[in-house]
Amino acid sequence: MNTNGKNNQNTAPRHLLSTLLFVAAGNFLYALTVRLFLLPAGLATGGATGIALAVHHFSGLPVSLFILIFNVLMLILGYVCLGRQFAVTTVLSTFFYPLALGLLDWLLKDLTLTKDLLLCTVFSGIGIGLSLSVVIRAGASTGGMDIPPLILNRYFKIPVSMGLYLFDILILLAQAFFHAPEEILYGILLVLIYSAVVDKMLFIGASKIEVKIISEKSDDIREEILQQLDRGVTMLSGEGGYLHFSTQIIMTVVSGRELPKVEKLARSIDPECFMVITRVNEVSGRGFSLNKEYR
Repeated sequence: MNTNGKNNQNTAPRHLLSTLLFVAAGNFLYALTVRLFLLPAGLATGGATGIALAVHHFSGLPVSLFILIFNVLMLILGYVCLGRQFAVTTVLSTFFYPLALGLLDWLLKDLTLTKDLLLCTVFSGIGIGLSLSVVIRAGASTGGMDIPPLILNRYFKIPVSMGLYLFDILILLAQAFFHAPEEILYGILLVLIYSAVVDKMLFIGASKIEVKIISEKSDDIREEILQQLDRGVTMLSGEGGYLHFSTQIIMTVVSGRELPKVEKLARSIDPECFMVITRVNEVSGRGFSLNKEYR
């Protein structure tokens, strides 16, 4: 009896629900950060929020309303240029973020935690970085100014990160007409902080440590790693660069907590073994992103 189809049918709705919840949570955190720290301090920032702040200054149009209109236009552009699947994953962010921002503005009214520029810059950067990370890790997009860099990447092969930085700089420069130079510098600091937070958060829980061991007792070490640590092992063929002797290289990937155990185990079997330890940013496959299979 084939149970794979039933399992896929059961997990698909749960996966979709969890994705929607994470996207909603990320956008709500984004809106909360903007309302508590970015708007009270009048910070300059990039993205759709930065454009909305410039438009609000010159026309008085509410920030949340402009973001809603702008996000819908970008959603349509993304649908035309990037396809239906991309648009579907962006719909929730397109509407939820501006609506959440408007709701928080109504609920919190005149509540202000601080107007200190440095504090608002730091906490805005942390909050925006965390919220973007949650949405990206859910496999979705925040929409808005995320879309033009993706289009440039598809049609002109311009790196997405370069496109994001370019647009953020242009948006910050547009706000220079009504911000003091010091505030623009704080805006640049804000962009740097949330970019660093996103880079850091995307690798949390995914980074592991790769260990390569060269030893005359490679079979014994391999067996102990399999039995004691329950970690997969790959045997690579190698050759000594000086004496040209054949050797086997043990390669395994472990967590930070397991690393001392591997080192201790290998040294107890062969104190003279040669070890190379490397941090890797992401590991996927059986035993990590997939469940183990024992045969």
